[in-house]
Amino acid sequence: YRNNLSIGCNVGYSLSNVGFNPKVSQSMHGGINAGLSIKYVCEKYFSTICSIYGEINYASMGWKQNIPTSKNEQVTNTNGTIEEYSRTLNYLQIPIFAHLAWGRETRGAQFFFQLGPQMGFYLSESTQSNYDPATRNLSDRANKVIEQESMAVEHKFDYGIAAGLGVEYSVPRVGHFLLEGRYYYGLGSIFGESKRDYFGRSNFGNIVVKMAYLFDLTRTAK
Repeated sequence: YRNNLSIGCNVGYSLSNVGFNPKVSQSMHGGINAGLSIKYVCEKYFSTICSIYGEINYASMGWKQNIPTSKNEQVTNTNGTIEEYSRTLNYLQIPIFAHLAWGRETRGAQFFFQLGPQMGFYLSESTQSNYDPATRNLSDRANKVIEQESMAVEHKFDYGIAAGLGVEYSVPRVGHFLLEGRYYYGLGSIFGESKRDYFGRSNFGNIVVKMAYLFDLTRTAK
């Protein structure tokens, strides 16, 4: 039995895209992912340290379009500049994990794996583009899907599954330092996905690398 409660903060960087169907050519969109962390260790089962780990984060996600020609060259618009388009969507994210760890419990390093659901609540968005939609160079584009450039976000609640691998280093009376790589797969779509809508799917895929620091509020006596 354990009764260890720790809180702290986390900061990281995410690379995301959107799984459009029909497909939209993309490269990865970068953004910050940071917020508050809480961890509750409930038991040690044989060598496995069992916890619940959660976060409340501000997350910047979205997509960045790759706009090539059929010859895999960059499309240029009427003024000779390479066409660029990206959209940033900002969310309040709440992941909740089953957190399993193996290694040193009070001093030293442990390896962990965590898995669980993640919810996201849409906050705001911004678009970066260097061309007027009325004059974009569609004739040279290999991928001519452009509907996503003018669509408003329809579903402002995002949900999916996240999983991560990482290491934690604990120092008595100082705290816990965590380094993690995480992947999120969205189960919802940001645009409508009914038969009358253009896209059949528009879900997030997200890779996050982050660090966290936690300090103990309660700890089980030895």
